[in-house]
Amino acid sequence: MPLDTSTYSLALLRVDGRRWNELRRLHAQIRTQDAADGSSYLEMGHTKVMCIVTGPSEQQVQRRGGQQAPRDTAAINVNVVVAGFSSVDRKKRGRNDKRIQEIETTIANAFSSNLHTHLFPHSSITISLHVLSQDGSLLAALLNATTLALIDAGIPMTDYIAACTAGSTSTYAAGDDTADPLLDLNNQEEQELPFLTVATQGDADQVAVLVCESRVQVSRLEGMLVVGVDGCKQVKQFLDQVVKDKGAEMVKEGAVEKNDAMGMDLDD
Repeated sequence: MPLDTSTYSLALLRVDGRRWNELRRLHAQIRTQDAADGSSYLEMGHTKVMCIVTGPSEQQVQRRGGQQAPRDTAAINVNVVVAGFSSVDRKKRGRNDKRIQEIETTIANAFSSNLHTHLFPHSSITISLHVLSQDGSLLAALLNATTLALIDAGIPMTDYIAACTAGSTSTYAAGDDTADPLLDLNNQEEQELPFLTVATQGDADQVAVLVCESRVQVSRLEGMLVVGVDGCKQVKQFLDQVVKDKGAEMVKEGAVEKNDAMGMDLDD
C-alpha cells in the first residue's frame, strides 16, 4: 500500500506516531562477544545489527608482481552479512551483491580517515557486521554499531562517527518545494520518499559520510541535510552515554581501576 503523507502537515505525526524531528527508539550494548577484540549490538527502531571487530592483527602477506606490498598503515577490511530473515521479502544477499559491496566500501572509507591507522603498520583491522533485522536506516545503524565496536576494541580514533537518515515528506515527482524534512526514516518511508544518509564526526558539523540514492529537488536538500546533522548530534550523545555507562559498570565490577578509566568522565 502506498505511503500517504498528505496528513503529515495536518496531524504533525508520522505513520509510527513520531513527529518529524524525532528519532526512533535507540538501544545499544558493547562488549557483547567476549571472544572478540571489540563487539557491539545496536537497534534503531526495528533495525537490528551486530558488529564484531578483530585486530589490529598481523596482515596476511600480499604480493604484487612477486613482491610484498608494503603498508605504512593498518588495512581496514569490512564484511557485511545480511541474514535472510532480516527483511520481509527474505531475500538472501551474497558476498558479491552490489548493494552489500557499496555499504562495505562506504564504511571502510569512513573509518579509514577517522582511525589512527598509522599507529599499526603492516596490520589489519577486520570489521564484521551482521544484519539481523531491517526497518530503514540500515547504513546509519551499521556505522553507529561499528563506532561502538571499535571503541570497545580500544582502537584510537579522532572522534565518534554518528549517523542517521533524513528525508522529505513529498516525492520527487510531486515537485513540492514546500515539503517538510523528516528525521530517521523507517523502511516504509524509505520505499516511498527521497532520503539521504549522513554521518558526522564528533560534535562538530563535519560531515564524514553523505549518501543519497534517491532523486530529490536541490531546494529540499539543504533542509534535509540540516535535519540529518542535528539527528547525528543526538545519536552521538546516545553513543557516548552507552560507552560511559559501560565504563562505569566495569569500574563497579572491578574489571578496571577507577584511575585507569582512560580519562573518561563517567559521572556525567
